[in-house]
Amino acid sequence: MSEDKKPNNFIEDIIEDDLNNGLSKDKLRFRFPPEPNGFLHIGHASAICLNFGLGEKFGQPVNLRFDDTNPAKEEAKYVDAIKKDVEWLGYQWDELCFASDYFQELYDWAVQMIKDGKAYVDSQSSEEIADQKGTPTQPGVNGPFRDRSVEENLALFKGMKNGEYGESEHVLRAKINMQSTNMLMRDPIMYRVVNRSHHRTGEAWKIYPMYDWTHGESDYLEQISHSFCTLEFLPHRELYDWFLDQIVAPNKLRPKQREFARRNVSHTVTSKRKLQKLVEQGIVTGWDDPRMTTISGLRRRGYTANAIKNFAESIGIGKRDNLVDMNHLEFHLRDDLNKAADRVMCVLDPIKLIITNYPEGKVEMLEAENSQEDVSRGYREVPFSREVFIEREDYKEEGNKKFFRLKNGKEVRLKNAYIIKGERCIKDADGNITEIHATYDPDSRSSSGTDASMRKVKGTLHWVSVAHALPVEVRLYDRLFTVASPDTDKEKDFMEFVNPESLEVITAMAEPAMKNLAAGDTVQFQRMGYFCVDPDSTEDLMVFNRTVTLRDTWAKLDT
Repeated sequence: MSEDKKPNNFIEDIIEDDLNNGLSKDKLRFRFPPEPNGFLHIGHASAICLNFGLGEKFGQPVNLRFDDTNPAKEEAKYVDAIKKDVEWLGYQWDELCFASDYFQELYDWAVQMIKDGKAYVDSQSSEEIADQKGTPTQPGVNGPFRDRSVEENLALFKGMKNGEYGESEHVLRAKINMQSTNMLMRDPIMYRVVNRSHHRTGEAWKIYPMYDWTHGESDYLEQISHSFCTLEFLPHRELYDWFLDQIVAPNKLRPKQREFARRNVSHTVTSKRKLQKLVEQGIVTGWDDPRMTTISGLRRRGYTANAIKNFAESIGIGKRDNLVDMNHLEFHLRDDLNKAADRVMCVLDPIKLIITNYPEGKVEMLEAENSQEDVSRGYREVPFSREVFIEREDYKEEGNKKFFRLKNGKEVRLKNAYIIKGERCIKDADGNITEIHATYDPDSRSSSGTDASMRKVKGTLHWVSVAHALPVEVRLYDRLFTVASPDTDKEKDFMEFVNPESLEVITAMAEPAMKNLAAGDTVQFQRMGYFCVDPDSTEDLMVFNRTVTLRDTWAKLDT
């Protein structure tokens, strides 16, 4: 084996075993089947990368199929958002499919199952059906409508389809085995009445198929070779196969379902119900709030598709559910942005510094590199003047030996500019520093080639000229939850772990070139972190979201 060739994961081994056992490679087809009832999150991103990644590895098509069988919760806006997310991650589907494309075929098969004595209409209430199904340790019992005649079942099912009954009057159930050790095999519901308009079929249907009946049959109609699901669907595989047994033709490819483990990320929740609660209670501003781990939220925060794909690849495919530390995702984000993001200067907590021996009224245009990582990205000009803003934390009147920033009597370099020495500061009546005074070495300008410019000082500070500063809104986002696994505590509601400091909004001072950035552009604020231009930006006020800090600030908190 070549040293460059990566070992297969167990999913890829399954596929290669099938190929070695006679499955023709041109029969391979995969799918990603989201339900359009919410926005996709980081867990879905991993599943997207898995299925479309298999398509790339084996050179075979991948369908994007929407499991749109519940009109009470699904909307066209979610379809559009999901398509955008898949494309943003860099993937292209072969066929765009909808489960609703197959409503007629599914109905016709259900009718045939009634005729074959393998399905019946049950008129019990949902509570009665639940009681009659038993428990994991107690077998179910046959219900009073299980032996209805074929003719009565056909008439009732047709009436359900035509809207003659209410939502809780009848359901269609498969007739399998009420004593099965797998409760999913105890006559599962195939159809229920839903009197809602469907986002694609309108009012045409009054009955809608359940997931288990729709899933395998949709795979079969699309001739999907391998249907990969997360581990919670392992008990469903027996039912998946039973339903296929009723319809598969001998000359057609039979899909197979296999399962892999969820890869949850710490300090997040991925339940759509819980994400919806965060939105509804105003904890976040919407599904694309940059604190949310929805793909749209991550994109708005400044995450890159490459970072997410590299993260998904690095954690691999497993057989046991696990919790992946958010630090791991952020590592891949920093790694990608370090290569991709231009460097700029922005002062988040500004205090004025006056260079007392610099000529009043003088302005110099200094050359600053856009990236220390890639010189081909060129340079930009930044204005320098007698008064500049620096970070408040970058100055102390007196500092210990480990404080390498500005202090009285000591020198630092202003990035791309001059070496300065702290002289004194001005304070208000409460003792707060309001202004810093310093002097500069006129011969020490960066890259000027003088001996003074090559002098080594231990500290380098970013800065912005006061006269040219661009006020910007900066949203300092942090993790949305204070604990790694907020939804696994059996004693507390996950909402109790919401981080009250997950967002701080400040006004910062930026170099004027940042005015040219567009929504979605991500840059590194030197020494402070990576920041992305938010769509809320206007002509009068630019808004930046903190994507991620330069270093992990949670490591010590989590140990």
